[in-house]
Amino acid sequence: MPNMKPRFEQARRNMVENQVRPWEVLDARVLEVLSDLPREAFVPVPYRALAYADVTLPLAHGEVMLKPVLEGRILQALMPQPDERVLEIGTGSGYFAACLARLSGHVVSIDRHADFVEATRSRLRELGIGNVECRHADALAEFAPEQAFDAIAVSGAVTEIPQRFRDWLKPDGRMFVIAGSSPAMRAILLQRAPDGGWIEERLFETDVPYLAGAAPVPQFTL
Repeated sequence: MPNMKPRFEQARRNMVENQVRPWEVLDARVLEVLSDLPREAFVPVPYRALAYADVTLPLAHGEVMLKPVLEGRILQALMPQPDERVLEIGTGSGYFAACLARLSGHVVSIDRHADFVEATRSRLRELGIGNVECRHADALAEFAPEQAFDAIAVSGAVTEIPQRFRDWLKPDGRMFVIAGSSPAMRAILLQRAPDGGWIEERLFETDVPYLAGAAPVPQFTL
């Protein structure tokens, strides 16, 4: 079998220069992580050749791996710092948790699918990434963190931002979330103000799958 490593390294460089940078992801720390982290290690084997393509990749349970450009925009919006504690809602493949881990002090990543959690733990161990705590939990149900977070990344869309997500943020903390109805959802950076209010910055429009339990309730008309 041919050595795929040089091909993946070239594809990674092309991803950063031809996809991520042109979509206004210019932060040096974010670009360094995307340039260095082997995304192919987190992609299901049947789709590994597409690890750096500008496409959404399927995962088990009907879940998806977001496009690299969107992952770059989320990282740049949140801008995790080395001393910060970050929550990821929706572990998925584990790639985004690994990105967050490279930028922050500690990551708690939760997912309702136990096999995603176990697979991510294994991949992170293989890569020597030790500052991610993977938990099997449902963010919309039983998850109850012991302490608040500096930043939260929500990897699936929600119709409305749940109050419980807001409650998990520290004062001055920020959350990236995609909210609204398909196909015109809003990517939002939500910041908790020291006085208890909220600062909402609308970043761009996109369309991604909903978190389980967070889709709009179907409306029936006669």
